[in-house]
Amino acid sequence: MRWLTDQFLNVRDFMESGGTMVWMIALTIFVMWLLIVERALFYRTDLPKLIESVRNKWEARPERRSWNAHRIREQMVAEVELQVEQWLAFIQTLVALCPLLGLMGTVTGMIRVFEVMALSGSGNVRSMADGVSQATIPTMAGMVGALSGVLLVTLLNRRAEREIGLLEDSLTMDH
Repeated sequence: MRWLTDQFLNVRDFMESGGTMVWMIALTIFVMWLLIVERALFYRTDLPKLIESVRNKWEARPERRSWNAHRIREQMVAEVELQVEQWLAFIQTLVALCPLLGLMGTVTGMIRVFEVMALSGSGNVRSMADGVSQATIPTMAGMVGALSGVLLVTLLNRRAEREIGLLEDSLTMDH
């Protein structure tokens, strides 16, 4: 239990030393990971059922060669594709937002350093170090969040493309 308390205090100190932008980055990363987990769970649980339902509906059609049948097939695939790709663009936006928020934190931290220098000269090293810390921690937090998100959103996009391709291939046009 002591270990958990120490870790909580370390995270709290880290968040405080980075300023308000680190809290915004943390919120962005939390939402991003929440959506990533939701997509992973959807792909694992709901998507196989959805694909099976679409396949059964297609196979139940008595005729699959006409122009109308082709359009119905395209519509069925497009509807699945919408569900498969849901949230992916938003997750990509959150990934891109992380380093931008980190950069904004860097700028606000450097402004703090310059304010300290303007008020007390360059002699107040402790206040300058606090400002430099507030400038570098958001950058690091934003980059770590973006890197973790880039990997996972790439995996999710590949999975989405593969599932849609497999669905299109499995809806045969014979009969």
